[in-house]
Amino acid sequence: MIELPNVTDARLSLRERVAELTFLRDDVRNALTGTALVEDLLTTLDWCNRTPEVSVLILTGAGSAFSAGGNVKQMRDREGLFGGSVLDVQDQYRRGIQQLPLAMHKTEIPIIAAVNGPAIGAGMDLACMCDLRLGSEQALLGETFLNLGIIPGDGGAWFLPRLVGAQRAAELIFTGRKIQADEARELGLLLDVVPADELLPQARGLAGRIAAQPPQALRLSKRLLKLGQKTELAEFLDLCACFQGMAHHTEDHIEAVNAFLEKRPPIFSGT
Repeated sequence: MIELPNVTDARLSLRERVAELTFLRDDVRNALTGTALVEDLLTTLDWCNRTPEVSVLILTGAGSAFSAGGNVKQMRDREGLFGGSVLDVQDQYRRGIQQLPLAMHKTEIPIIAAVNGPAIGAGMDLACMCDLRLGSEQALLGETFLNLGIIPGDGGAWFLPRLVGAQRAAELIFTGRKIQADEARELGLLLDVVPADELLPQARGLAGRIAAQPPQALRLSKRLLKLGQKTELAEFLDLCACFQGMAHHTEDHIEAVNAFLEKRPPIFSGT
């Protein structure tokens, strides 16, 4: 039995190598500030990295929203993350919510966002930090920081252009407009849009197909995708050669080859 870490404002489960973290603060539309959700995410991501029995993580929200991002009432009252001097606020960002994009970016397994409803501000950024995003027909995405007189403070201006290109990211950030699910799919923000009651089954099905891959090679592939964003081609190919040497010496590689030649499903051990 794999021991799950304790989370406060979310529910964590693990089944057949697929972990699922569901946000449970629908009272504040799963806001990331003023709740324990950032801490729950950091705890879960660290656990995923340390637990070889986990191959995929699904993030989703319970209730009406995926995540409303920052708590606007706290902004008005200058409470929590938003309280104190200029130096206090910048330090609280650095030591608080900005730890989330750093942890998401170094997570070693694929992360799927099942966007069940509005993903606004930092909630949209969280979805953009994931490797894959499925949306329900109720999904609504918005990079709305400028609407509140602030800037994308948790990395949205870094993630968004990498998904939709510089010009479209500029339009979405500068106007602060919200986009419906179908447009989000057209822009490449969502991989697919499905009816609300099919969202989690679709996300779990996709996660199951990914989790059926050899666990070690899957983690190496995720690392390569991240390293490819910042590495020159020659150095990147050197890394590929090293990672490939590691993969060729796993038991799962031999099992995959034998299963292919014997025309049977492989049985991977994670070794």
